[in-house]
Amino acid sequence: MARTPWFDLSGKVALVTGGASGIGMAIAVGLVDHGARVMVGSRNREKVEQAVKEIQRTAEANDADHIADDAEPYVAGVSLDVTNNKSVEKAIAEVVDEFGRLDILVNSAGVMLRKPTFELTPEQFNEIYNTHVTGSLRCAQAAGVLMREQHSGCIINLASISSFVDLVEVAAYAAAKNAIMGLTRSLANEWAKYGIRTNSIAPGFIPTDINRKMIENTDRGRRILEHTPMGRFGEASEIAGAAIYLASPAAGFVNGHCLVVDGGYLASGIGDSFAPWATPE
Repeated sequence: MARTPWFDLSGKVALVTGGASGIGMAIAVGLVDHGARVMVGSRNREKVEQAVKEIQRTAEANDADHIADDAEPYVAGVSLDVTNNKSVEKAIAEVVDEFGRLDILVNSAGVMLRKPTFELTPEQFNEIYNTHVTGSLRCAQAAGVLMREQHSGCIINLASISSFVDLVEVAAYAAAKNAIMGLTRSLANEWAKYGIRTNSIAPGFIPTDINRKMIENTDRGRRILEHTPMGRFGEASEIAGAAIYLASPAAGFVNGHCLVVDGGYLASGIGDSFAPWATPE
């Protein structure tokens, strides 16, 4: 009896927003490694081009089966500003022009602002919300039209540990990531009849360009580690694993779910410190 190719993404095409760095880029690498053709989207064209080259180098180093004797492109880049309707529509059109279809959308574009909430302006709040939430909606709507026509598709939104617990002085980010949870459930409920599954991933604390200064070698970072049972920060590639699962046949009946990847942070409660420097009682 043949084994079911649970995590095989061969023949699938993905668009990863915010895919030129951090978690988005790690997800793009993972999708390529498992057979998908990937369009990387980001506002910075130079970063996009650098990311495409790095993904190609990684795929070749990993000896991905689908690129060995294939002259067809398996990764490309596109300028994409998720806060702009025309930019989103153009990017979706470029995906189809390049790869012929779109099966997977990963909404990974994001920004961070740490600021006392008394000092947070409505404009700053709306900027964060527009990128994370309205931007995800724009991309989902544009991609969803194609997915509805082919009666199949997968949307993966990036939520956050702050969708579940409070992180001080990041009220706009936390509010946006809570809204991502609601958007995910709404799309899952409404679009399943079109063959579209919608889920989200809530990463724990993963050092990236947007948060590294906040958590590496800081008091906040030390307190995070003390409440993380695995005693370390996560890696972007560990979030990629969750995205590969949600996009794959293995998650064929998973819809409206948020997969938390946090090293046990939400489960820790009150107890011993898990930091490497902690002294057992």
